[in-house]
Amino acid sequence: MATKRRLGLWIAAAAGYAFLYVPLAIVVVYSFNDSKLNAEWVGFTFDWYDKLFHDQDMLTAAVNSLIIALTASVVSTILGTMAGVALYRHKQRLLQILVLAPIAIPEILMGVSLLIFFVFVNFTLGLVSVTLAHITFCIGFVAIVVRARLAGMDESLTEAARDCGATPWEAFRYVTLPLIMPGVIAGALMAFTLSIDDFVITFFTAGAGTVTLPLQIYSMIKIAVTPEVNAVSSLLMLLTLALIIVATKVSPTLLRSQEEFAS
Repeated sequence: MATKRRLGLWIAAAAGYAFLYVPLAIVVVYSFNDSKLNAEWVGFTFDWYDKLFHDQDMLTAAVNSLIIALTASVVSTILGTMAGVALYRHKQRLLQILVLAPIAIPEILMGVSLLIFFVFVNFTLGLVSVTLAHITFCIGFVAIVVRARLAGMDESLTEAARDCGATPWEAFRYVTLPLIMPGVIAGALMAFTLSIDDFVITFFTAGAGTVTLPLQIYSMIKIAVTPEVNAVSSLLMLLTLALIIVATKVSPTLLRSQEEFAS
């Protein structure tokens, strides 16, 4: 009975992972398809990647997305870390609602509300408005990760630093921040990923003439799904995989340094 149950779990897990990753594998494979359509496999080629790297519109959209994602991740990580510390130190319901509301609000509602706000204050829509919108919804995700990291931290280390004469800022800088750094890095990576592939909020706040990678891909899909779209998607997956590898490499190192620091 136990063997059958274990076999059933393996089959269910394999089916779940197949459902998740087989479509991604198909996207990557068909990015090398020597055909203008993805209907059938014709032959192997790198032409679509060559065309992609010579597509000025796509390159401009990619640069815009990277600038927005990097700026949003840096700013939201700073503000989200502060918000996470505030959520952990002060158990106020109103504060939790204010910080976490952007996560619970549907993206289309948030996009419309931000658009109305920018129009109301007569703010020109463009890269700056998109960046501000991305910072707004990324802060909550960073705050959640940082607060979770703080919940597992030994408060006696901070109290010991205060007893030794450290100011609140010095205790945070030299004790708390190094201990929660894995959570801060995880929050930054999450903010970067959420920003670079966001479509709904970007669609409402970009304005005319401002194009990001998701918007460019959407405009291409409306005409026809060519292997160039597959090539762009494959590169995005490669970027995401690289971020995951960096996170898995950095986190154990930081954890070991924390253990040495705590000891």
